[in-house]
Amino acid sequence: MGKFIIHGGRQLSGKIKPQGSKNEALQVICATLLTDQVITLYNIPNITDVQHVMKLLDLLGVKITRLEDGGHQFCAMDLDKEVIYTTVFQQTYTKVRGSIMLLAPLLIRFKEVAITKPGGDRIGRRGLHAHFKGLAPLGVAFYYDAAKAAWKAKCDALKGADVLMPETSVTGTANLIMAASMAKGKTIIYPAACEPHIQQLCHMLVAMGGRITGIGSNLLTIEGVPALKGTTHTILPDLLEIGSFIGLAAVTQSALTITDVPIKLFAPVWYCFKQLGIVIEKQDNRLHIPVQPCHAIKTEMDGNLITLYDAIWPGIPADLISIAVVAAVHAQGHILIHQKMFESRLFFVDHLIEMGARLVLCDPHRVHIVGLGRDHRLQGTHMSSSDIRAGIALLIAALAAEGTSTIENIGQIDRGYECIDQRLNGLGASIERV
Repeated sequence: MGKFIIHGGRQLSGKIKPQGSKNEALQVICATLLTDQVITLYNIPNITDVQHVMKLLDLLGVKITRLEDGGHQFCAMDLDKEVIYTTVFQQTYTKVRGSIMLLAPLLIRFKEVAITKPGGDRIGRRGLHAHFKGLAPLGVAFYYDAAKAAWKAKCDALKGADVLMPETSVTGTANLIMAASMAKGKTIIYPAACEPHIQQLCHMLVAMGGRITGIGSNLLTIEGVPALKGTTHTILPDLLEIGSFIGLAAVTQSALTITDVPIKLFAPVWYCFKQLGIVIEKQDNRLHIPVQPCHAIKTEMDGNLITLYDAIWPGIPADLISIAVVAAVHAQGHILIHQKMFESRLFFVDHLIEMGARLVLCDPHRVHIVGLGRDHRLQGTHMSSSDIRAGIALLIAALAAEGTSTIENIGQIDRGYECIDQRLNGLGASIERV
């Protein structure tokens, strides 16, 4: 496994374009299995999680063609059902969390499927009950094979139903939307996830002939259709990469311009960083983060400490919390950051403490940060990336720190960030991939 060697303390400058959304790409690539006609996707990020899902489709028999203009064509006309039981398919399936969104499309194509536990970040319990309980009302029966640690799902015919989701799961909602789009009758999903990438999946399915209303809300109504057609779809820029670059600019006291930003869709991202005192200037479809001598954490009107916490959309995305922690460490003031969703995501702060950060991990979900601004600089150290967002947060911290840092297990970062070392080096960073 590779590692990064980072020479910190350098001020960056320039423009950077965000990659296509990782989370959207995983959903819409899985959705190409819903039709035997050609679907063309643009702005697919070249990251390992996406590569693994595309390999799964290739194993199934999907014809994937790279176009000269950067797009990819998918044609799932002829699929091999037996492939899903092979060792190579199962091993690839367990490498990425997004593979779970093959569940509904494979049920539609094959009527039955066997799945093992998907991979992804190890950030605490990540159950699959939202998928099982969401799809069960549509007529899907699930069985657990303890000997193989696998689930079997069967459904002769999907039928519409009123579905009360056990939690507002993004991937659970995506699976249910895809299944309901081809179920007989009407399906009502509540409370549905409504993140931008869920909205994008809905818009793509509508372009394919699906009938979905309530897009952008937590109440979706879907009238099933017997068949879906091909379409062309462009993936949104990655809001989490945009948030990463905002944090990077503030922490390294750099002037950065982020291009190709769909500003109206990403209000929770701006709110998160504005609470930390980071200045963000909007310029049409660009964001400019100017050099700030120091950013000061906001307080309540009465002067009390604020709490920053993740929430379902349109709340602050859970994946931004790690970046917010690093930005707060470099700010002036106190803040309590509450990561509600996963009980292991904040454990990476041990590395920040070793670098000299003033913070206390109160429990697995909460960290109290004493930001000392520029009066106290972090020092380079040796670290390891435990998940995608912890990895990019540590990389940002290392770029701001004095001295040299080493980050091991950078395959985690590569899962979500395309050629991040080359792109940041182009802004003036010093990152060596070993």
